[in-house]
Amino acid sequence: MEAFEIIASVLGSLSEQSTADWAFEQQLMPHINAVTQRMQSQYSALGTTKIEDGAWTLGNVFYRHGRYKQAMELYQRALAGYEKALGVDHPDTLTAVNDMALVFYSQGQYEKALGLYERDLAGSEKALGVDHPDTLTTVNNMAMVFRRQGQYEKALGLYERALAGTEKALGVDHPDTLTTVNNMAFVFRSQGQYDKALGLYERALAGREKALGVDHPDTLTTVNNMAMVFRTQGQYEKALGLYMSEHWLGMRRHWG
Repeated sequence: MEAFEIIASVLGSLSEQSTADWAFEQQLMPHINAVTQRMQSQYSALGTTKIEDGAWTLGNVFYRHGRYKQAMELYQRALAGYEKALGVDHPDTLTAVNDMALVFYSQGQYEKALGLYERDLAGSEKALGVDHPDTLTTVNNMAMVFRRQGQYEKALGLYERALAGTEKALGVDHPDTLTTVNNMAFVFRSQGQYDKALGLYERALAGREKALGVDHPDTLTTVNNMAMVFRTQGQYEKALGLYMSEHWLGMRRHWG
């Protein structure tokens, strides 16, 4: 039990975006496997929250490393415990629901993902409100599923709701707002509406340069997305201009 809590605490403090931390998790994987197996007998103590928190943290680690079966098992354990200890609509419970949906999405099981996102959305609206950032994240996630299924109108409707809510709650240049702008642009690009896509990418780029900096990975992703639109349109000089700009130098620094 003590080893489980120590490893979960250490891993819970790491950054999900750091390559170094990902490598550290990989080095710890034999120990993570061992404590996870030993904790199987302790799961009868669901409701203690420490166990649920640890299971959720380790589930995140397995998810980041593409080990979806183990991630789902741990998320299910965490969900059962949170439901018992905190209630079905508690934010921690709904976070576990959201993470389970993300596993299904990553595996291409879109209907299962949507079912869980619908539960998460209903609970978040009830517990937090329709414009709470966590609620809007779920709206954005549902739109992502519809986009992947090619149901673009449903996706756009949800992205428009998420965008209006995040602009109101967080501001027009908040990273979450700009993520939604970028996602909407991707839908228009998929539909062949390149001018609309470029307009949104330009907004996302300006906001990300201002809020995150010109060399931030999210900024560079937007530059790359814009270049891809120009390339699709046959505007190769514009595409090359973006690839060879100062942003391209930033891409090389970040991505080798």
